[in-house]
Amino acid sequence: MKTLILVRHAKSSWENPEMTDFERPLNERGLRDAPFMGKLLKEKGILPDLIISSPAIRALTTAKIFAKELKYSLRSISTNEIIYTTGPKEILNMLSQIDDSKNCVMVFGHNPDMTALVNYLSDDDLGNLPTASVICIDFYIESWTALTEETGKVRFYENPKKYFKKN
Repeated sequence: MKTLILVRHAKSSWENPEMTDFERPLNERGLRDAPFMGKLLKEKGILPDLIISSPAIRALTTAKIFAKELKYSLRSISTNEIIYTTGPKEILNMLSQIDDSKNCVMVFGHNPDMTALVNYLSDDDLGNLPTASVICIDFYIESWTALTEETGKVRFYENPKKYFKKN
């Protein structure tokens, strides 16, 4: 079995209009939600074998915060430009190339691609994956090359709005 955990980056700041999209940091809410969601995954017993993140600051910062909560080495976080610059088909291709010794993989990325991946790969029809949301999908396959449409079963979906009344 393979497990894929898709995470949309936490809420980012639009405070500095001169900053590029790539450089946008997390805002106050993002800095609150990311560690909370990381702790929630730890409580669920999630231990990723591999974390891959978009290199964009908001996604990579979110990945580092989750990694710290999950006791995953920050130096072991991989970044892949594909997650930031392309689309769901290319991300799916990237996933199909993951070493099969990795059974639980977390990917930190952006919408609309994260939502599109959830809808393509799973038995769920998600309208939108909000910021800092996490969806865990199990695949009853032996190899990442076998990822195909609707082969995954959603184990859980967590969203900060479920826990914070005013978000």
